[in-house]
Amino acid sequence: QGKFTLLRDTRTDGSFLVHHFLSFYLRAGCKVCFVALLQSFSHYSIVAQKLGVNLAAAKEQGQLVFLEGLKSCLDILFGEEEQPGQPSPLQFLSGSSGELRALFDFVRVSLTPCAQDSWKGPVLLVDDLSVLLSLGAAPVAVLDFIHYCRVCVCCQLQGNVVVLVHSSEDSEDEENELVVNSLCHHSDLILWAEGLATGFCKDVHGQIKIIKRLSLRQAAEQDQVQIYQYKIQDRNVTFFARGLSAAVL
Repeated sequence: QGKFTLLRDTRTDGSFLVHHFLSFYLRAGCKVCFVALLQSFSHYSIVAQKLGVNLAAAKEQGQLVFLEGLKSCLDILFGEEEQPGQPSPLQFLSGSSGELRALFDFVRVSLTPCAQDSWKGPVLLVDDLSVLLSLGAAPVAVLDFIHYCRVCVCCQLQGNVVVLVHSSEDSEDEENELVVNSLCHHSDLILWAEGLATGFCKDVHGQIKIIKRLSLRQAAEQDQVQIYQYKIQDRNVTFFARGLSAAVL
């Protein structure tokens, strides 16, 4: 509890990590606020069904609060009327101000426990944070949003925050790299999925670097780093030590 986990991908698609955490926390009985900026609800629902989780049922029961970013963007950009008293969480798109206060308020209200709630703990899941930059949010506004979410969810509510960002070592997108590097410094755990430098392989889809930020808690400690390779299958992901894939053995 109270941990901030950063999912980072480079030269590959790290969305399989998002699906894992979504199904993991729902099965664990946690209250989940899912800010989905990359795909539609039906996409996540189809993948979750393969993992044995019914997102529609979780949504109806109040366990899952789902923000469909694609639909919200279209509603704002094409002038759909908002419900009175309920501004869009992505209203920064229509205003001159680039701050993400409305999005934070949406998260805070969604995860603040009610008297009748019996969920184990609040979880904020964001897929993916880089989209906010593409929509015009300033890097400082994005970092402020994550900071306030960490204070609210991790510190006050003793929950967890899991965020996916895309990165590239040779990227010219300085704003995105600034956000990625800043988040790395504040993360308790980093799961960094990378594509193989040698290119495509049917038996190895990439490697994942697991970085436990011990130095964040104790200045004298060294971070623990573990590296595995993985293969994504239809219903799960297989992990193995480097050089021990079926292609080699």
